[in-house]
Amino acid sequence: MLNRMKPTISIITLGAADLQKSIAFYRDGLGLPTNYQPGEGIAFFQLQGTWLALYPADSLAEDACLPAERSRFGGITLAHNVASKAEADSVIAQALAAGATLLKPAADTFWGGYSGYFADPDGHPRGKWPGILIFRWNSPPNKI
Repeated sequence: MLNRMKPTISIITLGAADLQKSIAFYRDGLGLPTNYQPGEGIAFFQLQGTWLALYPADSLAEDACLPAERSRFGGITLAHNVASKAEADSVIAQALAAGATLLKPAADTFWGGYSGYFADPDGHPRGKWPGILIFRWNSPPNKI
């Protein structure tokens, strides 16, 4: 009998062009908890239900046997749901103050939510996967 994959995501790893700058953004700017120590080659942030890892982009590409160049949007975003529109606006403002680039101001959506996009300061604003984050105040559609 074939064992099926469990429906979980254990770690989301972002390739960072500047590891220290990315760590500062997620740890100091957004306040994500980490046990990172200077000199470690990777940083892990414990989230609710998963982990976020930051790893040098060239090393991540090499590990995945892919070219290091990222030249287009990869079709992936990271989402973080919050309790209200005001909280979404607050989190986006916090990210911008920490060095994020606003890609799309938060606004009501056609599906009944409220979302905006920003990119982390690692060069992802040009639509490069995966540093785009969405902040919305309602849960995703319940279609699964």
